[in-house]
Amino acid sequence: MGHAEKMRQHNPVIVSEEADLAQAAADAAGELPADQIDPETFFMVQHWELYSEENHDTWRRLYARRIDSLREQASNVFLAGFDAMNFEPDQIPKVTQVNDVLRSKTGWQSRPVPGYLPAKSFFACLAQRKFPTTITIRPPDELDYLPEPDIFHDVFGHVPLHADPVFADFLQTYGKAALHAGPEHVEPLSRLFWFTVEFGLIHEDNRLKIYGSGLMSSIGESVWSLKGDGDKQPERRPFDLKRICDTSFEIDHYQPIYYVLDSFEQLRDAMESYANRVLEAAGQTA
Repeated sequence: MGHAEKMRQHNPVIVSEEADLAQAAADAAGELPADQIDPETFFMVQHWELYSEENHDTWRRLYARRIDSLREQASNVFLAGFDAMNFEPDQIPKVTQVNDVLRSKTGWQSRPVPGYLPAKSFFACLAQRKFPTTITIRPPDELDYLPEPDIFHDVFGHVPLHADPVFADFLQTYGKAALHAGPEHVEPLSRLFWFTVEFGLIHEDNRLKIYGSGLMSSIGESVWSLKGDGDKQPERRPFDLKRICDTSFEIDHYQPIYYVLDSFEQLRDAMESYANRVLEAAGQTA
C-alpha cells in the first residue's frame, strides 16, 4: 500500500467526490495565469463527524507530548496565538472555530483542502489570506515523521502565527510575490519559506526560541535547533534575506543551518522590499 493510499484509509474525511473535485481544481490551476486562479475551488468542507476515535486519539497523543516543551521553546508571539485558538487537547479542531478567532484578529482563514496543493495554487491562497489546511491526520504508527502536512502540522504548527498582524502581513505579501514571480525567483522563494515559516528561530527574552511550524511539530528537531546534541551544534545565522535565498536545504534530516530573526517586523519589512521588486517586474502592485 502506498503512502497516499494509507493516508486515505485512515482519513475518511477526504474520501468523497467533493474532495476529488477540490484536488483536481488545485492540480489544474498550476497551468492558469495568476489572475484566473480561484482558490475557492480548491476548498472543501471539513466533515468533522467523519473523524474516527483513532483519528482523535492521534491528535490527543501528539498534543500531549508536545504541549509542555512547547511552552518553554516557542516564541511568545506564537504562544499568544496558540492560546487564543483554545484548542481542545482531546479532539481534532474544527476549522470553523479556528476561523472565528482569526477573523477578528487578522482576517486570515484556515480553509480545508484534501491534500497537497501545487505551489501556484498554494500561493494564490496565501495572497488572499486563506491558508490551505490539510484536514487529514497522520496514521498512529507515524507520529514522529510525516513526509507531507497533516492537520496537526497545519493547525497546531502554522495557524497560531496567523493571529499575529505582523506575521499575517508577511505571509500575505509572500503569497503575492510568489504567485507573480518569474521562474528565477522560484528557488529563492522556496528557500525563504523553508528557513522562516517552516524552520525559523527568533531572539526573544534574551534567548533563542522557535517559530517555524516544522519545529513546532517536531520534538526532536526543536531540541536540536535550540541546544544541539552535545558537542554537535547546528549553524545559527543572523537573518539575512539574500543569504537565505542563496542557501539550499534538504528535507530528509535535521537542518544543519537555521536563520535567526530579531523580530517579526524584520521579516515583514524584508519581505515587503523583496515583494516590491518582484511585483514591479511582473507589472503588479504590492
